[in-house]
Amino acid sequence: MKKFVAALTVMLPFLCALSVEAQEIPAAGQPPMVQDQSKLPHVVIVSMGGTIASRGKDRMNLTHYGDGPPVDPKEWLRDLPELQNLARVTTEDLRNKTKGKGDNFGDIARVARRLNEMAKDPTIDGIVVTHGTNTMAEVAFYMNLVVNTDKPIVFVGSQRPWSGISGDGPLNMYDAVHVAADPDAKGLGVLQCMNQYINTARDVTKTSAYRVETFKGLDVGAIGFADPDKIKFYRAPGYVIDAAVAHGIKGLVIDGYGAGVPSPGQAKAMKRAQAKGVIIVITTRTRGGRVQEVPERAKAHDVNGDNLPPEKARLLLQLALTRTHDWTKIQHYFDTY
Repeated sequence: MKKFVAALTVMLPFLCALSVEAQEIPAAGQPPMVQDQSKLPHVVIVSMGGTIASRGKDRMNLTHYGDGPPVDPKEWLRDLPELQNLARVTTEDLRNKTKGKGDNFGDIARVARRLNEMAKDPTIDGIVVTHGTNTMAEVAFYMNLVVNTDKPIVFVGSQRPWSGISGDGPLNMYDAVHVAADPDAKGLGVLQCMNQYINTARDVTKTSAYRVETFKGLDVGAIGFADPDKIKFYRAPGYVIDAAVAHGIKGLVIDGYGAGVPSPGQAKAMKRAQAKGVIIVITTRTRGGRVQEVPERAKAHDVNGDNLPPEKARLLLQLALTRTHDWTKIQHYFDTY
């Protein structure tokens, strides 16, 4: 107790001094740069526009912006010299520049083709895509389905314009580049990073019109965080499958989206599991419509769960595995029962 009082006695004058001294704000300036940039990963920032690429005429215009000139992608590099410590950053402008016209499907497909080209470029290590937040979740998911790469692709935006007071755009952009440059982001599919949360394109949803904490993975949560010191992933798509296989499971039920489609990460983990003799049954989370027989599933040796919900498919698979590990025979059980 005496030590505690003594500590307070020492600290109180210091605390009182803090209350009367004016806060010193460091002057803006160039941060110390990495000496050899050639060793850094190459990240391309692709602009599809959005609030993060918008300005208002005054800093308090946080919701009705667009009356100021749009942000050219190269201005992000000028305003955020700190990016040079993360990667060799270049930019590409793929905005639909028709005034008053947002993205249409043809426009999104055009960007997808370009992203596929960039993904094949051996000089590019990661890609950041800016987009408006209203449809970001859908567009990111579309890219997740059609862009064939294991390189990090990170969607980013902002809830406040680049010109806004306390704008969230600069830190969001920094974090997105940080994620795209991180080797651990490889193979996770298309990601979305805002407000320091890293979500998968498959799971992320916009939950608030104006708040900066709007994007969330409602059912499964974030897979990691963009902290100032490092990018930290706590889980990855497919990780649970690998862990289950490592603990000796003999069968898995994958409750896919749509007509039983797994995420890209799940699909890769499924192949690894099947290589070790694990039987995989596919059901659909829509709970309406059967999982159909298609050549791709037969080639992959996936068992179609028909229209069974996953909890019933699991019971049938458990019973089937007591009789056989032949996937064709197990498929017959699911066709019969």
